[in-house]
Amino acid sequence: MTKDPVCGMMVDVKTAPAKVEYKGRTFYFCSTGCKSFFQENPEKYAKDEMTGHQGHH
Repeated sequence: MTKDPVCGMMVDVKTAPAKVEYKGRTFYFCSTGCKSFFQENPEKYAKDEMTGHQGHH
């Protein structure tokens, strides 16, 4: 399990509906919508991942 960096939801890495490789890391998402938000501003979400919940989009 890992945290979706956009909404903060816990996601199973084996069954996650979406994922993105960014700066050598793999980010997993609860939906393609969260993946899209990440791709629009990956630096924001990659950085915010360590600071807490950002709200579901």
